[in-house]
Amino acid sequence: MNPNKKLNLQPVDRVATISPQDFVEKYVKPQKPVVIEQLTHDWPAYEKWSLAYLKDIAGEVEVPLYDNRPVSAKDKFNEPHAKMKLKDYVDLLKKGPTQYRIFLFNLMKEVPELQEHFKMPNLGIKFLEKLPFLFFGAENSSVFMHYDIDFANILHIHFEGKKRCIIYPPSETKFLYKVPNALISLNEIDFNNPDLEKFPALKLAKGYEAYLEHGEALYMPEGYWHNMTYLTPGFSMSLRTLPKSAKNLGKALYNLTIMRGFENVMRKFKGEDWIDYKNKRAYRRQNERLEK
Repeated sequence: MNPNKKLNLQPVDRVATISPQDFVEKYVKPQKPVVIEQLTHDWPAYEKWSLAYLKDIAGEVEVPLYDNRPVSAKDKFNEPHAKMKLKDYVDLLKKGPTQYRIFLFNLMKEVPELQEHFKMPNLGIKFLEKLPFLFFGAENSSVFMHYDIDFANILHIHFEGKKRCIIYPPSETKFLYKVPNALISLNEIDFNNPDLEKFPALKLAKGYEAYLEHGEALYMPEGYWHNMTYLTPGFSMSLRTLPKSAKNLGKALYNLTIMRGFENVMRKFKGEDWIDYKNKRAYRRQNERLEK
């Protein structure tokens, strides 16, 4: 089944290279996504980085793993589901499909040598040098639809293999079955093959789609929803900036303090009843909006 015929998606703009002035004027200011195809071609990482290389240079590092199990009151906010040495995880990826993913991991902190393999892009905005996060996934593993807690502008750079990215601007939140007091849409929605009879509001959401190959970079403006699917085993690095909008900076501070703290308290004292309530509320609220 071709999901493009179901979701309202358009291709993300693609450029080979771009000047800092054009990047800011055409994409940062209007908050529009773009794929930069040759951003990393002069990085040592473009030639060096692969799953095999990272296994060799960082194999003994213990990494946190996440899977696609439904959100549970037993877990704290963004708490990993398992841990494993990177060399064992790479072996697991190469054996075949697994739902275990690495999420928001700063491998450069554990292996400083990797910092010498890339440079902060000259795109007219300042990226946070100490927060280059890595993400790993197996063939067909998919990250649930979400937006980032800090409302950062993100440069998502893929290595090895191919990845599909479905993204939506914040304006489409009203159609995405957002879970209350959370950064996610309903976990049961498969954005690669959505059930539009059960979730009809998705037909109204206007989003973008991009396919990333080795070394390509996707710019996602602040607050953008994103769902990533690894079409082959691979990994990506995200560089980020603080939100430029004062409103989004305020939202980020709220998420990092009040929202996250409140969520952990409610999971502790209300347990699965809290999770069930939020999921039912997300579905009911979306249907009420459609009726209006």
